[in-house]
Amino acid sequence: MATKLLLIEDVEDLGRSGDVVSVKPGYARNFLLPRGHAVVADKNALRLQVRLQEERKKKAIEDKKDAEKMAESLESFTLTTIVKVDHEGHMYGSVSSHDIIDLLKDQANLILEKRAIALKHPIKETGVHEVAVKLKEGVTSKVILKVLPEGAELSTETEASVG
Repeated sequence: MATKLLLIEDVEDLGRSGDVVSVKPGYARNFLLPRGHAVVADKNALRLQVRLQEERKKKAIEDKKDAEKMAESLESFTLTTIVKVDHEGHMYGSVSSHDIIDLLKDQANLILEKRAIALKHPIKETGVHEVAVKLKEGVTSKVILKVLPEGAELSTETEASVG
């Protein structure tokens, strides 16, 4: 039998603040209620629902503005990583979403969660790749990722200085 709860905070893959949701009793008892993410949906809690939804709308507007600013800065940014390759040019390993998060933190001073990077499969080829980034409130952006083989950064710098 499902338990009806009023969400006090946004819960990933479940709902937003102010939503009334039905969840399994164990999930409610062991996760949502002890951590303060939700309360049992009774008459008193339903009065709280209106206030929570209003606060959520205000927060959504702020989050969307922040996400759009971040999306603009990401569009113009290019990440660069250097990888080891064999004599045929094949990469040892790959570039995963975790690696891209680290690159964003180091090169762009942006901290995102791993789930924000939309990679179906890790990148296993050198070259220039376009990586989709999902931000808050449905805002999406793209970042350019240059995967360079070890030793190639010297040749690209010399080409740029010659041209």
